[in-house]
Amino acid sequence: MNYSKAKLINGYANQILTVDVTSRSIAAPALDPEVKKYFLGGRGLGLYLLHQAITARTEAGDPENPLILANGPLGGIPQFPGTAKAMAISLSPLTGIAGVSNFGGYFGAFLKYAGFDALQITGRADTDVMIVINGLNNEVSIVDIPANDQVFDLEHEIVARFTEAGHDKRTMAFMTTGRGAATTSFGCINSHYFDVTKPAQDGSKGVWRTKQAGRTGLGSVMIGKNVRAIVVLAAYPHGDNPYGAADWEKAKQAGTRLHKVVKEVDPHSLKMYRKGSAGLIPFMNKHEYQSLPVNNYQAGCDERADRISGKFYAENLFEHRGMDGCFPGCNLMCTKGGWVTLTTGNHAGQTVWVDGPEYETAAGFGSNIGVWNPKFIMEANWHCDNYGIDTITCCVLISFLMECYQRGYLNRAEADGLELAFGNEEAAMTFLHRVAAGEGALARAAGQGMLALVDLVVTYYLERTGTDIRGELDRFAMQTKGLPFSLYRTHRSLSMQGSYAAASDIGAHHAAAWLIKADLQGAFPTFEDKARALMTYPQVRLGNDNLGLCKLPWVDVFNPESAERIGVDIFINPASQEIYADFYNAVLGSDMTWQAIFAQTDRDINLQRVMNVLRFGSDTPQKDWIPERAIGPTEDAFYDNEAEYNDAELARILAKPLSEVQAMPTGEKRQLLMEVRTTDLKRLVKVYYEERGWNASGIPTVPTLQGLGLWGFMTEEARARIAELNG
Repeated sequence: MNYSKAKLINGYANQILTVDVTSRSIAAPALDPEVKKYFLGGRGLGLYLLHQAITARTEAGDPENPLILANGPLGGIPQFPGTAKAMAISLSPLTGIAGVSNFGGYFGAFLKYAGFDALQITGRADTDVMIVINGLNNEVSIVDIPANDQVFDLEHEIVARFTEAGHDKRTMAFMTTGRGAATTSFGCINSHYFDVTKPAQDGSKGVWRTKQAGRTGLGSVMIGKNVRAIVVLAAYPHGDNPYGAADWEKAKQAGTRLHKVVKEVDPHSLKMYRKGSAGLIPFMNKHEYQSLPVNNYQAGCDERADRISGKFYAENLFEHRGMDGCFPGCNLMCTKGGWVTLTTGNHAGQTVWVDGPEYETAAGFGSNIGVWNPKFIMEANWHCDNYGIDTITCCVLISFLMECYQRGYLNRAEADGLELAFGNEEAAMTFLHRVAAGEGALARAAGQGMLALVDLVVTYYLERTGTDIRGELDRFAMQTKGLPFSLYRTHRSLSMQGSYAAASDIGAHHAAAWLIKADLQGAFPTFEDKARALMTYPQVRLGNDNLGLCKLPWVDVFNPESAERIGVDIFINPASQEIYADFYNAVLGSDMTWQAIFAQTDRDINLQRVMNVLRFGSDTPQKDWIPERAIGPTEDAFYDNEAEYNDAELARILAKPLSEVQAMPTGEKRQLLMEVRTTDLKRLVKVYYEERGWNASGIPTVPTLQGLGLWGFMTEEARARIAELNG
């Protein structure tokens, strides 16, 4: 299909691309101005398009379930740090509800440069296909491509195909997934881009790098449509005001100001330009925080954590030459990586470039499975990317099985001959390969997620002993709404417990409300502060997803001017938020405070909640909960391991002398502590519902949806169901 594109206006291309791979029909309808004004872009726009395309009966594997890739109005503008983010949205095969995942790299920006604010793919092709969006000659096509099960082999094939056709690598960005996405429900999508600054193995310049849309299994949706790759060819806009900003000079000035903050602050604080996000490990591992998950979240710190810390990677494994930004113009440069020689799999013996590990992967394939080998972590990272599976989900499933093995709920025969013990690198890596291949009953169950895995372990143990252990497994099967936890142990952060339970509507992920760091630092001292944070932080974090912005230059680079503010939450970094507001207003031509800008996110937060209600109905509040392991010590030994902290907390709660609490039996203390923490979390969720304007079952009320102006954007089915459930 040939199409036309106009100049960008206020950061928008003002059209979307729709592709039905069943009929191979392609269209480029205009972006509805009212939809754009209300949902802005990115996550919000994607959720709206998803809502309009599905019903309560649509399943993730149905052809009509769309896969949506959407950028935002501020994305792709290199004059401001961190504008690489775009969003993948679809029904999740892992959870059955709306799945959302952000990703970096050049794809979102190039999609905009090619003339589109979003790509919506429906149908199921009868052969393996590749979608090609050629923004250089304004043509979109669907072409057959031979099945290639491994992502980096496919990468080489795509690059060769387009370079042989005369295209420069710098004009190419593409999305892929691999065979692991077909055998699991947690496939990821890889976002490939050419980093011209990074030295290659042969001494030349330039390395192909990847970022991932990892969570919620959207790679499985993509491969289920027989779409193996999506390629976009584009050129950077040029001219006096290439992105159509309302005030281009003001936009550039905002970027200069944030560049200055990043340049001056990061080298003296988190040093993400050296350590990447793995630099967070020492903070979470602090004895007073106990928030680094160890052995399936059983413990919260370990003296060996320095072996997998960002400092170790920075000094021994990361390749620092080059820029390490996942998009031009970002001077945070936190996209770290290095060269590793593989020891397993089809590519054993080959030295490969590994992007990462990020904090989540380092903790997940490190401390949480009892492994302290950074090269093992990097190899696991590479294999997950190569197979097209989410690292977080994969490693948390492995940690769960290791605890089952530790407790005798799973034996070696049931584990298909593997000794799935904590710290067993060989068994963990072998199981990873088996999951991707769908090899063995246990690996196949793991491929369907935590809930299916619990079912199988329960069945095995019941057949072997006659005892039903489901209740016990549910205590440490770390998932919410079917989505395995990201890598934070939340015993000492009620705010983060509330985030996982209720504020994150995709399941147990930190994207919506990553409150744990600020909470541990004392940002939310009162219960009211914690409840308020569950409202305000998601507005900002998910608001950035709508706009096409990375959160890290805001959340991980603390602007010194914020510390001088009086009567505000300085942990939300208000001085930098004002810079973001200037950028937003300059591009979109508005005049809004940062609070008003991000308050708009309540619209899509409520729309996502409506879609959850369509799936869960009256069971909605039961889904807003977390396992006991995330709340506190699930057995006496765990209480005693942190007795000093737990006794002090209990003494404060009971208003008793510490010595009197210390003299109590551990079992009694643990039970009291768990009862209090559970009550506090239930209360926090209740207050969160109230603050959101939802009823006691967590269902948005009709007046709330009407007051937000969302009611008119909802389907008739959704309006009827919401009205019914509100009685």
